[in-house]
Amino acid sequence: MEDLNNTRNRQHRVNLISRQSCAISGVSDVLSFDVGEVLLETEQGMLMIKGADLHVSRLTLEKGEVDIDGKIDSLTYSEQMSAVGKAESLLSRLFK
Repeated sequence: MEDLNNTRNRQHRVNLISRQSCAISGVSDVLSFDVGEVLLETEQGMLMIKGADLHVSRLTLEKGEVDIDGKIDSLTYSEQMSAVGKAESLLSRLFK
């Protein structure tokens, strides 16, 4: 069994191929996803992926890996938020 303390020390990598396929490691959590946007919590902060026809083709949170297919338009990082900030952000996003 993997030591849970070591899961926070993973390297974060993004491998983008022709803006159609993206393999990401160092992912702590998937906060939300739909066909236009995927929001991930990574070792380097929050990562927002925007595009069209986005599909999470593989999700392995035990290893911290996510694969996304579709037309990827942008990758945007922001600093990690506190737990309270995440809850408020998620609620504000739901009621837009």
